[in-house]
Amino acid sequence: MTQVIYIDAGDTRYVVDVANGVTLMQAALDNLVPGILGDCGGACACATCHVYVDPDWMERVGEPSVIEAELLEGLLDPRPTSRLACQVIVNDSLDGVVLHVPESQF
Repeated sequence: MTQVIYIDAGDTRYVVDVANGVTLMQAALDNLVPGILGDCGGACACATCHVYVDPDWMERVGEPSVIEAELLEGLLDPRPTSRLACQVIVNDSLDGVVLHVPESQF
């Protein structure tokens, strides 16, 4: 299992164990992490699973695809570390990854 740490806008930490092959969005939904909505079910179509990857983890998480980057551009507060959690698949190299959940997904 890979440990993923979600931190909400109020600095509450949610530490969850996730099986490899699961998306960060699905892991958040399965563990009731507030602020991750996943309205499109992981189809990279809505950006309601937006997270800010902790800068120390950005290289391991990787850059967004072209389609994901276009969705991120439409957000209210995109940052260089913005990713859609539905597009990041958990693997051993992400053990301990830290993700910050925006105050709002809209």
